[in-house]
Amino acid sequence: MPTQPLSQKEIEDRLRELPGWSLEGDRIARTYRLSTHFAATAMVVHVAQIQEELDHHSDLTLGYNTLALSVHTHDAGGAVTEKDFALAQRVEAISSVHGAA
Repeated sequence: MPTQPLSQKEIEDRLRELPGWSLEGDRIARTYRLSTHFAATAMVVHVAQIQEELDHHSDLTLGYNTLALSVHTHDAGGAVTEKDFALAQRVEAISSVHGAA
């Protein structure tokens, strides 16, 4: 059974639980700032591990000391689903380990 898209209200409600995350077009997104490029790169590897565990992958953009994520669910026609919020919550949970703000 395919994953169901969340309503606009459901997305807004869920985003209130994830400070720093926002709706950008048809995706939820966040940019993290880190102390160094190496710290940002280490966080990329950690996020990639989480994505593999969840079998759900975001777009990642690595900058000098930043990591930007954006995600939506292809199986739901590119809509935002519970899978996207599950990934965002897992990333938030590990962000402080990397010193991300």
